[in-house]
Amino acid sequence: MATFCYFWLKFVIRMEPKKKQERAIVHLEKDGQHYYYGNLKALTDHWSKDAIGVSYSYLKNLNISEDKPYRNDYCCIRRGVIVSSPKR
Repeated sequence: MATFCYFWLKFVIRMEPKKKQERAIVHLEKDGQHYYYGNLKALTDHWSKDAIGVSYSYLKNLNISEDKPYRNDYCCIRRGVIVSSPKR
């Protein structure tokens, strides 16, 4: 009986739909082009302070969001969310 319950429970767990995955993303708009990064560190590792006009240490202390982007003469930086479908 215990073996049957174990396999039934395992089957029920597999049948439950998985929730959608959400991941943070950093969006850089520069010279009319759009670039996407997983975090601010990846963005600043790819672009120099001279190219985007701001350093990582300054950006990490800001509360950048989709509604409150960072803008300067060189670029616009926003944070957002990517929603993906669950794995099957």
